[in-house]
Amino acid sequence: MSDEESGWHITESDPGVFTELLKTLGVPLIVDDLYSLDPSTLASLQPLHALIFLFKWVAPADSSEASVDYDDAFEGFFANQVVNNACATLAVLNGVCNIPGVGMGSELRGLVDFTTGMDPQTRGLAITSSEFLREAHNSLSPPSALSLADLDLGPRDKEDAYHFIVYTPVNGVLYELDGLKRSPVRHGVFPSTGEGWVALARDVIQKRIETYPPGSLHFNLQAIRTDPLPGLRRELEALQAGGHVNLAQQILRQISAEEDKRQRWAFENSLRRHNPLGLIHALLLGLAKAGGLEAATTGAKEKMKERIAKAREEAAKGKK
Repeated sequence: MSDEESGWHITESDPGVFTELLKTLGVPLIVDDLYSLDPSTLASLQPLHALIFLFKWVAPADSSEASVDYDDAFEGFFANQVVNNACATLAVLNGVCNIPGVGMGSELRGLVDFTTGMDPQTRGLAITSSEFLREAHNSLSPPSALSLADLDLGPRDKEDAYHFIVYTPVNGVLYELDGLKRSPVRHGVFPSTGEGWVALARDVIQKRIETYPPGSLHFNLQAIRTDPLPGLRRELEALQAGGHVNLAQQILRQISAEEDKRQRWAFENSLRRHNPLGLIHALLLGLAKAGGLEAATTGAKEKMKERIAKAREEAAKGKK
């Protein structure tokens, strides 16, 4: 099915986008970037419920499927991807809908209840046919006003394909939920003590990354976690009531950092909701008709050279 037929747009791998999606779906969780899998970083994000993994998709070799431990009798929530560009939202749903007792809006709850008992393929069809879900998915990824496919840019290499999957614990087992696979993949039972499922997830993800050439940057990892703000505010109130000024100041700084992050997300999402390409095209066209485009281009190049020279000068000073 083509992108135009499916109506699902490409989603940016960004925590602000996913957090806004969860908010629209009535799920009281947030998504944060994860730059490291070390124990201290993972501990700082607890309670942590699932890991969203974006990677450059490579067609698996036939031999690799022999070692995959599919759980065809999986009793949790799992939907196949049946349309293009829906993998981000499917990864989020496959993770969130397996969290025991998680809250969700009435429309999402109705969709989950409606698909209960369906096989993964049918569930995927039902979910991606949901106008509410498609609109929530597309709200922060508007279609481009200009299509590069319509421009004569000469021969181009085929673009790399990227895919979202999720790792999450279900009934004491770490699962990989990939909408392009027939069933959830079992990665083993994890201990109930220590780091628990995240330690096993770290090993699985690191082994997967190691299958790519050294230094590859074809990955992105994000964490679905409990929103820390309500807990931090309750802790602040308790500390202030108890007269613990220094500890209260520490919590205030954490709250401030979280609120600053939300403000940044809100600003970036407001930009995503508007497509400036049409305006930019009109402005450039008007500038060209007025005869000022060449001068503007030359001036921009000169300013860029100045900035590069200044940056190199500052870098050289920093090395001394």
